[in-house]
Amino acid sequence: MRETLVLNASFEPLATVTLRRAVVLVLQDKAVVEHAHPGLRVRAADIELPLPRVIRLCRYVRVPFRKRAPWSRRGVLVRDQHRCGYCGRRATTVDHVVPRSRGGGDTWLNTVASCAEDNHRKADRTPEQAGMRLLKAPFEPTPSDALLLALGAAERDALPEWLALPA
Repeated sequence: MRETLVLNASFEPLATVTLRRAVVLVLQDKAVVEHAHPGLRVRAADIELPLPRVIRLCRYVRVPFRKRAPWSRRGVLVRDQHRCGYCGRRATTVDHVVPRSRGGGDTWLNTVASCAEDNHRKADRTPEQAGMRLLKAPFEPTPSDALLLALGAAERDALPEWLALPA
Protein backbone atom coordinates (compact mmCIF):
# COMPACT_ATOMS: atom_id res chain seq x y z
CA MET A 1 0.00 0.00 0.00
CA ARG A 2 1.23 3.49 -0.78
CA GLU A 3 2.41 5.70 2.05
CA THR A 4 1.71 9.41 2.22
CA LEU A 5 3.99 11.87 4.00
CA VAL A 6 2.24 14.22 6.44
CA LEU A 7 3.72 17.67 6.97
CA ASN A 8 2.87 20.00 9.81
CA ALA A 9 1.43 23.40 8.94
CA SER A 10 5.02 24.66 9.19
CA PHE A 11 6.11 22.17 6.46
CA GLU A 12 8.13 19.96 8.85
CA PRO A 13 7.69 16.19 8.34
CA LEU A 14 5.49 14.61 11.02
CA ALA A 15 4.66 11.06 9.98
CA THR A 16 3.67 8.75 7.19
CA VAL A 17 0.09 7.52 6.89
CA THR A 18 -1.78 5.18 4.60
CA LEU A 19 -3.28 6.54 1.43
CA ARG A 20 -6.76 5.98 2.82
CA ARG A 21 -6.02 8.05 5.96
CA ALA A 22 -4.52 10.83 3.83
CA VAL A 23 -7.64 11.02 1.66
CA VAL A 24 -9.85 11.15 4.77
CA LEU A 25 -7.79 14.03 6.22
CA VAL A 26 -8.12 15.97 2.95
CA LEU A 27 -11.86 15.30 2.69
CA GLN A 28 -12.38 16.48 6.28
CA ASP A 29 -10.53 19.73 5.40
CA LYS A 30 -7.87 18.94 8.00
CA ALA A 31 -5.13 18.79 5.35
CA VAL A 32 -4.36 19.96 1.84
CA VAL A 33 -2.55 18.08 -0.91
CA GLU A 34 0.92 19.54 -1.40
CA HIS A 35 2.17 16.99 -3.90
CA ALA A 36 0.17 14.35 -5.78
CA HIS A 37 0.85 11.23 -7.82
CA PRO A 38 0.88 12.39 -11.45
CA GLY A 39 -2.17 11.32 -13.39
CA LEU A 40 -3.82 9.42 -10.52
CA ARG A 41 -7.05 10.66 -8.97
CA VAL A 42 -9.56 9.52 -6.34
CA ARG A 43 -13.13 9.70 -7.60
CA ALA A 44 -16.45 9.45 -5.80
CA ALA A 45 -20.01 10.43 -6.71
CA ASP A 46 -19.60 14.15 -6.09
CA ILE A 47 -15.87 14.72 -5.75
CA GLU A 48 -12.58 14.12 -7.48
CA LEU A 49 -9.19 14.85 -5.94
CA PRO A 50 -5.58 14.08 -6.80
CA LEU A 51 -4.04 11.01 -5.15
CA PRO A 52 -1.92 12.55 -2.37
CA ARG A 53 1.78 11.79 -2.05
CA VAL A 54 2.46 14.62 0.43
CA ILE A 55 -0.19 16.39 2.51
CA ARG A 56 0.10 19.39 4.85
CA LEU A 57 -2.05 19.85 7.91
CA CYS A 58 -4.11 23.04 7.94
CA ARG A 59 -3.54 23.65 11.65
CA TYR A 60 -0.20 23.51 13.40
CA VAL A 61 0.20 20.46 15.63
CA ARG A 62 2.56 20.90 18.55
CA VAL A 63 4.81 17.87 18.88
CA PRO A 64 7.36 17.30 21.63
CA PHE A 65 10.84 18.13 20.42
CA ARG A 66 12.76 14.99 19.56
CA LYS A 67 16.49 15.45 19.09
CA ARG A 68 17.15 11.91 17.98
CA ALA A 69 15.42 9.31 15.88
CA PRO A 70 14.77 6.18 17.94
CA TRP A 71 17.03 3.26 16.99
CA SER A 72 15.46 0.13 15.57
CA ARG A 73 16.58 -2.83 13.46
CA ARG A 74 14.09 -1.83 10.77
CA GLY A 75 15.41 1.75 10.91
CA VAL A 76 18.98 0.56 10.31
CA LEU A 77 17.88 -1.52 7.30
CA VAL A 78 15.94 1.44 5.90
CA ARG A 79 18.81 3.88 6.57
CA ASP A 80 21.21 1.61 4.67
CA GLN A 81 18.59 0.97 1.95
CA HIS A 82 18.71 -2.80 2.61
CA ARG A 83 22.29 -2.94 1.29
CA CYS A 84 25.06 -4.80 3.11
CA GLY A 85 27.62 -2.49 4.68
CA TYR A 86 30.43 -4.91 3.78
CA CYS A 87 29.70 -6.18 0.25
CA GLY A 88 26.77 -4.08 -1.03
CA ARG A 89 24.40 -7.02 -1.68
CA ARG A 90 20.86 -7.26 -0.30
CA ALA A 91 20.89 -7.06 3.51
CA THR A 92 18.51 -9.00 5.72
CA THR A 93 20.16 -8.65 9.14
CA VAL A 94 21.77 -6.01 11.31
CA ASP A 95 25.42 -6.33 12.36
CA HIS A 96 27.07 -4.65 15.34
CA VAL A 97 30.40 -3.08 14.32
CA VAL A 98 31.66 -3.54 17.88
CA PRO A 99 29.96 -6.77 19.01
CA ARG A 100 27.56 -6.60 21.94
CA SER A 101 29.72 -9.13 23.78
CA ARG A 102 32.55 -6.57 23.68
CA GLY A 103 30.50 -3.65 24.93
CA GLY A 104 28.96 -2.46 21.66
CA GLY A 105 25.37 -1.30 21.93
CA ASP A 106 22.27 -0.96 19.83
CA THR A 107 23.07 2.50 18.48
CA TRP A 108 22.93 4.13 15.06
CA LEU A 109 26.72 4.50 14.95
CA ASN A 110 27.45 0.89 15.98
CA THR A 111 25.07 -0.97 13.64
CA VAL A 112 24.98 -1.53 9.90
CA ALA A 113 22.77 -3.53 7.59
CA SER A 114 24.42 -6.80 6.62
CA CYS A 115 23.77 -9.85 4.49
CA ALA A 116 23.57 -13.08 6.48
CA GLU A 117 26.79 -14.40 4.90
CA ASP A 118 28.92 -11.42 5.95
CA ASN A 119 27.27 -11.26 9.38
CA HIS A 120 28.19 -14.91 9.93
CA ARG A 121 31.73 -14.42 8.56
CA LYS A 122 32.41 -11.43 10.82
CA ALA A 123 30.89 -13.27 13.80
CA ASP A 124 32.00 -12.00 17.23
CA ARG A 125 34.85 -9.82 15.96
CA THR A 126 35.42 -6.24 14.91
CA PRO A 127 35.68 -5.58 11.15
CA GLU A 128 39.47 -5.10 11.48
CA GLN A 129 39.88 -8.45 13.24
CA ALA A 130 37.75 -10.17 10.59
CA GLY A 131 39.68 -8.53 7.73
CA MET A 132 36.55 -6.75 6.48
CA ARG A 133 35.97 -3.09 5.82
CA LEU A 134 32.80 -1.02 5.78
CA LEU A 135 31.81 0.46 2.43
CA LYS A 136 30.11 3.39 4.16
CA ALA A 137 30.39 4.67 7.73
CA PRO A 138 27.19 4.37 9.79
CA PHE A 139 25.44 7.65 10.64
CA GLU A 140 22.62 8.82 12.86
CA PRO A 141 19.67 10.19 10.87
CA THR A 142 17.70 13.13 12.19
CA PRO A 143 14.05 12.39 13.06
CA SER A 144 12.80 14.10 9.89
CA ASP A 145 15.39 12.30 7.73
CA ALA A 146 14.29 9.00 9.27
CA LEU A 147 10.71 9.74 8.18
CA LEU A 148 11.77 10.54 4.64
CA LEU A 149 13.97 7.43 4.50
CA ALA A 150 10.98 5.33 5.63
CA LEU A 151 9.08 6.31 2.46
CA GLY A 152 11.18 4.04 0.26
CA ALA A 153 13.39 4.86 -2.71
CA ALA A 154 10.66 5.08 -5.35
CA GLU A 155 8.49 7.36 -3.21
CA ARG A 156 11.49 9.54 -2.20
CA ASP A 157 12.55 10.04 -5.83
CA ALA A 158 9.09 11.37 -6.65
CA LEU A 159 9.06 13.96 -3.86
CA PRO A 160 9.36 17.63 -4.76
CA GLU A 161 12.88 19.10 -4.73
CA TRP A 162 12.19 21.26 -1.67
CA LEU A 163 11.47 18.15 0.40
CA ALA A 164 14.29 15.86 -0.78
CA LEU A 165 16.95 14.49 1.57
CA PRO A 166 20.28 16.32 1.62
CA ALA A 167 23.00 14.46 -0.30
